[in-house]
Amino acid sequence: MRFEERVHKYEYKLNDTDDQIIDYILQYKEDVTGQSIQVLASQAYTVPNTITRLSKKLGYDGFSHMKNSLKVELEEPYEVPDDDSYSLIQKTFEILDKDRMMEAARQLAESRQVLLFGLGDSSDLCEMMARNLRVVGKPTSHHIHRHEILHSLDQANQQSILFLISLSGETPLVLEAAEKAVEKNIPIISLTHFTKNPLQAMAAVNLYCYAPKKTKNGYNITGRTPVMVVLETLSQYFWKYD
Repeated sequence: MRFEERVHKYEYKLNDTDDQIIDYILQYKEDVTGQSIQVLASQAYTVPNTITRLSKKLGYDGFSHMKNSLKVELEEPYEVPDDDSYSLIQKTFEILDKDRMMEAARQLAESRQVLLFGLGDSSDLCEMMARNLRVVGKPTSHHIHRHEILHSLDQANQQSILFLISLSGETPLVLEAAEKAVEKNIPIISLTHFTKNPLQAMAAVNLYCYAPKKTKNGYNITGRTPVMVVLETLSQYFWKYD
C-alpha cells in the first residue's frame, strides 16, 4: 500500500503534528528516503519519537520500514489495480481496517436501533446488511425513499445509528440524510469507495471498499462484490457481540 493510501486509511488516528510531518514527507519524498530520523525530525520541527509513532500509526514496522517503502514507491511507477473482481476484492482486503471494523460493530451492537439508507444498487446492499443485523434481533429498518428516512430520523435519537452506503460518497439524497443525522447528533457509519468524499467527512466511522466507478454503454456497472466483502466482514464482527 502506497504512502498516500496509508494516510487516507489511517486518517482517523492522525493529529495536527502528524499532518505537519506528512505534508513535509509528501513535498520532499525523495529527500526523506536519504535522511536519518534525526534529520527528518529537525526538518519537520518535531522529535524522532514522534516520527516513529507516526510510522507505526500508518502501519509500518518503524521509520526504516517507512523510508524503504517510500524509496520503492519512487523507483516503481504506480499501477492502478485491474478492474476485475479478483483485483478489486484483493485491494478491498488490503484497505480493510480491523480497528474501524471493531468500532463500527461495537456502535451497532450498543445502539437501540439501526437505520439503513442507500439508493439504486446500494439499496439492495442495505437490505442485505439489515438481514444480517436482524439475525440476532437488532431493531433495524431499511429505507428506500427520501421521506421515509427523513421521517425516521425525526423520530430517532442519539441512541440510534444511521448506516449509509454510497460508493461515490456524493449522492445528494444520502448526503441530505447524513446532514439530518448530524443536526440531531445521531452517529453515522458510512461505506464508500476508498476516496475522500463529503459523506465520509460527516461519519463517525468510515468504512471503505475498493470499487471505482465503471460504466458501459451508459450503464453503471461498478462492481458490488467489494461492498459485500466489507458488509460480510462487519457482520461477522457484529455477531461476536451477541
